[in-house]
Amino acid sequence: MARFPDVSIIPFKGKTPVIHETAFVAPGCRLIGDVEIGPGASIWYNCVIRADVNQIRIGARSNVQDGTVIHCDSPDEENPGGFPTLIGEDVLIGHMAMIHGCTLKDRAFVGLGAIVMDGCMVESDAMIAAGALLSPGKTVPARQLWAGRPAKFMRELSDAAVARLRGGAERYVGYAAQHKAAVEAELG
Repeated sequence: MARFPDVSIIPFKGKTPVIHETAFVAPGCRLIGDVEIGPGASIWYNCVIRADVNQIRIGARSNVQDGTVIHCDSPDEENPGGFPTLIGEDVLIGHMAMIHGCTLKDRAFVGLGAIVMDGCMVESDAMIAAGALLSPGKTVPARQLWAGRPAKFMRELSDAAVARLRGGAERYVGYAAQHKAAVEAELG
């Protein structure tokens, strides 16, 4: 049986996606180019992770939920390094998010349908609300919630809210194990 059934793993310009042996990649995903997925991470159904013009890194135990698109931006004269997409450890990315050329630090949270654009940074334990648009170059400081289009500061996150976010990443490691077993059982 294939390790990742119905997943496209496409080399591009000499770079092939690297997936840690403990990561889960659900059927329907498309991984292209200079992608690295860390231990215990999960990439859910029908995600596209396209690292054709720069690198994409996804840290340990992070989860990228169904239908999310992750891309990066190429180097140019104004920005010689371009904008890679760097996702830390224990990051939660909600369904149908758009992540483009940005940095999500450890334990960052991006809500369902949110957009995070080039040059943005979401610091540790910070949250982008569902449907928010974080415009280019913005930084969301640690333990803050930003919402709206364009996203703006809403409030500081309480200790209880931060604990809930941290628990979410842990739950997704368990969900991934269950889905991996279900996919393997289906394929025999």
